[in-house]
Amino acid sequence: MRKMPHVHLLMALALLVGSPVFAQDYPSKVITMIIPFSAGGPTDTVGRLTAQAMGQSLKSQMIVENVAGAGGTIGAARVARSDPDGYTIFIHHIGQSTAPSLYRKLPYNVFNDFEPIGLVTDGPMTLVARKDFPPTTLKELIAYAKANKDKVTCANAGLGAASHLAGMLFMTAIDTDLTTIPYKGTGPAMNDLMGGQVDFMIDQTTNTTSQIKGGKIKVYGVTTKKRVPSLPDVPTMDEAGLPNFEVNVWHALYAPKGTPKPVIDKLVKALQQALKDQTVMQRFAELGVVPVAEDRATPEALRVQLKTEVDKWAPIIKKAGVYAD
Repeated sequence: MRKMPHVHLLMALALLVGSPVFAQDYPSKVITMIIPFSAGGPTDTVGRLTAQAMGQSLKSQMIVENVAGAGGTIGAARVARSDPDGYTIFIHHIGQSTAPSLYRKLPYNVFNDFEPIGLVTDGPMTLVARKDFPPTTLKELIAYAKANKDKVTCANAGLGAASHLAGMLFMTAIDTDLTTIPYKGTGPAMNDLMGGQVDFMIDQTTNTTSQIKGGKIKVYGVTTKKRVPSLPDVPTMDEAGLPNFEVNVWHALYAPKGTPKPVIDKLVKALQQALKDQTVMQRFAELGVVPVAEDRATPEALRVQLKTEVDKWAPIIKKAGVYAD
């Protein structure tokens, strides 16, 4: 029998890896979901719930690994360099779309170095202020901010955080530059807001709902088109007087570029099933986040979302002149 040349053997094996035969055996070992932030935060919670439910659907264990730092870019870079075999995936939030504009030396390309799997959740945000902040409505707040732009302070959880991005968008929307106060996380920012050291901030419902309900801070509006079920009395920003101001802290799943399509298809199906899991839906509701509809938990929908959001944030970040090395 004639021996197959070595190069031809390698080509045959490469074709096999990308074939349905390979996909039929997937997964045959533990899958790792990289979470590019510290344990305990919203992305970590969403990721762990999703990973557990996806693992059950795939009949394989899916573990999480927190690889935090540099606004999620360290974890993302790790995944971009991983083998494209379906055994390393990662979850990221809106920061995946702002990183290209925020970081001068991003070690990956958000479009070319990943295979989209699908969107996971939408998370509304709230515009909140210290309890004794003079404005009582959003319209009053905007007028007050314009009249006192050198004194009003806007807190955020750090460079690239959702609260930082939303704050920049708000200043663009009202055409007024305010003093921003960055913190190392939402916790210390919220503590200073409740303590009256800063005036206002825009942050996720996961971080503000309990303080709003406890009367510890003021709330002016939610950043979604519809009111949030957990805060039914809080108007949308549009209702409160700032039209077309919408910010969703969306989460999505990605795999390394080159991951075989049959494997991506299995991950997509597992994601869609996970988002219908009753335990997952209940916990998401408690967190104030909403699982996306099935037609958005797809690679196609995520590609569109990512491109739209990159285009949305690039001019805002450029105008603000905020960059990181």
